[in-house]
Amino acid sequence: MTQSGRLIAVLGPTNTGKTHLALERMLGHASGMIGFPLRLLARENYDRIARLKGADAVALITGEEKIIPAHPRWFVCTVESMPLDRRVAFLAVDEIQLCADPERGHIFTDRLLHARGEQETMVLGAETIKPLLRKLVPGIEFISRPRFSSLTHVGPRKLTRLPPRSVLVAFSAAEVYAMAETVRRSRGGAAVVLGALSPRTRNAQVGMYQAGEVDYIVATDAIGMGLNMDVDHVAFAALRKFDGRAPRPLEPAELAQIAGRAGRHMNDGSFGTTADAGTIPPEVAEAVENHRFAPLKALSWRNADLRFASVGALLASLDKPAPQAGLIRAREADDQLALAALAEDEEIRRLASHPDRVRLLWEVCRIPDFRKIMDESHTRLLGRIFGHLAAPPGRLPTDWLAENLARIDRVDGELDTIVQRIANIRTWTYVAHRADWVADPGHWQETARAIEDRLSDALHDRLTNRFVDKRTAMLARRLRDGSDMAASLAGDGDVMVEGHRIGRLSGFIFQPDRAESSGAAKTMQATAPRALKAEIQRRLDQVLDDGAEAFALTADGLLWRGEPVARLAAGADLLRPQVDVPDSELLDTPARQGLRRRLHEAAAALIARDLGPLLTLRDAPLTGAARGLAHQLAQGLGSLPLAEAAAQVNALTPTDRAALTRLGVRFGTESLFLPALLKPSAQVLRALLWSVAHGAAPMAPPGARPAVPADAPRPVGFYEAVGYRVVRGVAVRLDILERFAAEARARARAGEAEPSPLMGSLLGLGPDRVKAVRDGLARRAKPGRRRERPVDPDSPFAVLKGL
Repeated sequence: MTQSGRLIAVLGPTNTGKTHLALERMLGHASGMIGFPLRLLARENYDRIARLKGADAVALITGEEKIIPAHPRWFVCTVESMPLDRRVAFLAVDEIQLCADPERGHIFTDRLLHARGEQETMVLGAETIKPLLRKLVPGIEFISRPRFSSLTHVGPRKLTRLPPRSVLVAFSAAEVYAMAETVRRSRGGAAVVLGALSPRTRNAQVGMYQAGEVDYIVATDAIGMGLNMDVDHVAFAALRKFDGRAPRPLEPAELAQIAGRAGRHMNDGSFGTTADAGTIPPEVAEAVENHRFAPLKALSWRNADLRFASVGALLASLDKPAPQAGLIRAREADDQLALAALAEDEEIRRLASHPDRVRLLWEVCRIPDFRKIMDESHTRLLGRIFGHLAAPPGRLPTDWLAENLARIDRVDGELDTIVQRIANIRTWTYVAHRADWVADPGHWQETARAIEDRLSDALHDRLTNRFVDKRTAMLARRLRDGSDMAASLAGDGDVMVEGHRIGRLSGFIFQPDRAESSGAAKTMQATAPRALKAEIQRRLDQVLDDGAEAFALTADGLLWRGEPVARLAAGADLLRPQVDVPDSELLDTPARQGLRRRLHEAAAALIARDLGPLLTLRDAPLTGAARGLAHQLAQGLGSLPLAEAAAQVNALTPTDRAALTRLGVRFGTESLFLPALLKPSAQVLRALLWSVAHGAAPMAPPGARPAVPADAPRPVGFYEAVGYRVVRGVAVRLDILERFAAEARARARAGEAEPSPLMGSLLGLGPDRVKAVRDGLARRAKPGRRRERPVDPDSPFAVLKGL
């Protein structure tokens, strides 16, 4: 980037508004870029800017996540992922004192020395880096920011006597878990924050604390950077940490970075230790309170001008000594260690035979090992990735990629197991964001993100269920002592017991809260019959009192006041479906039987309301052929092809025919049907009853349209059951079909070859469809005068004819 533009260092302790200032400055420019030390911070500030300026204006770039709109103005990144080839007016790097970090410092130092905005560059951090900035970056301006609130040392306190809104800090996962268990037993629960948590899990745990569900957080020193919370007190459970090589005392500046989480904006905070952690020396406590620390002695540096002529040349360029005082060569980072290990492999050396391959090997070595153990398994994985990329077609095999992701996509196991899976999937998320390494990168990015989200949610659940147990404990206690439960029901069915949501009541079925573990769900399930006893009795009384308007038959079953209370299943016939009341622990046997009877009555009433003419026909005192036709029409839900009933129709006496006509039956040339059942409400119910009887998925009828193309596959008999006939790929409503057929016969007798406008108007379809229906009817029609079929002299109809 260019070296022009103003260069400013904004320095000060925590809670000084440095980041807020940088974001304001960036958004005041036409374009900008800011680098954060953590993916979590980058995402948090990206979301803030996207809400303010719109998602199309801002990009997010981290190793594991890239959201880049077509024309972004501002870029929010992790420091490692800043696209330095893009020109921007403003550029900022947060937590610039990390230049001294032995592991990642060389990245920050590179940005400090070389990354520039065309109009303004800003670095943010602690005052400890100020002398080195003055020495290494000529012309830099300094702005000091005072802390908004005071920070006071209060000495050691017992773990059980810490004030609410406290953070307890340990330096290993085992210590964090042990302290969180103690807090759960003594104070009801704690959120847990570890560096190994994914951003999603970390946000969920902190969100629980911010919402007041718990009053304590137990964390590692990962809390020292990027978590802005309402914390009043920070307690250190240890004053030494393992830095990756050996245990060592915490530096005063490190203590201050963590203790600075206490106090938010204008609210003062305090810090100290737990009783068994020892005491912070007075001079160190005073330095933390007054934000006075020894300046940094040197910044970590690694040569960025790498040579890719060979693997040996690359390793040599990485070992280049620091070029000036104030910089020291960085310790060998994970990528350099991986390169050195792979260089010992003969096959790797053979593949890395020219500069492009050496550059590719280096890019593979830079894949992070989020487990932070850098063992042989990670190196072997890098070797396999390089081997695949070095072979045609230069991409990772899809099957191999899918297999590796599938092995991680499991949410069973203990806390540490899920933490390891999250670390593994983050590595694959990084790989998926290399579009030149994988086919269909968008698919693999979404797949990896979905797996990480599932694992993160599972980890949050495990942490919450293990270390936050107030609700379940309260419910179990009430169950044991038999005391009353103050239950209430929200308008949407949420069941609350003493202020805790335990699930949802839908109809007469209680659904435990999905966020709970299986053990918690069982406790809530056992709680529900007692907590909801009065509400269930009220609902039973209401069901008995309500009229038909409170019920509905739908694809979801029988609804009462909009909620499913029974499923429909095939019954004795189509008009008598079985009404199955789901098992519910809220109902005893007499109550369930009474409810079942009432719901059967309600279903029968709804069927009678919409299909009344058909029920009247079915139950009419008919005899002979008329009774047979009535039965067939009932089984056909109100319609019957004439071809299937020709014998019975021919056997009808004039009296029988008149009786059926009075009962609403229309005798057409194509069908027998009840016109009253062609109304939309009746058709919907006919479709539902047919689907239930045939075990088919519920389907909607054509509605009010007189004819529709029957191109979509439908089960045989569906259209007939809802009052339509399929002719040459067109489903025609039966009353319209009769009118159409009559017009077609009239046109045929007049010698007219083309369909009339009336025929097209009746169907409401195009000419080709109209002709197809006409031709289909013509093919079925019998030419000439209708002749009576000969009657078998031994059949019952022959006896009737003789009478």
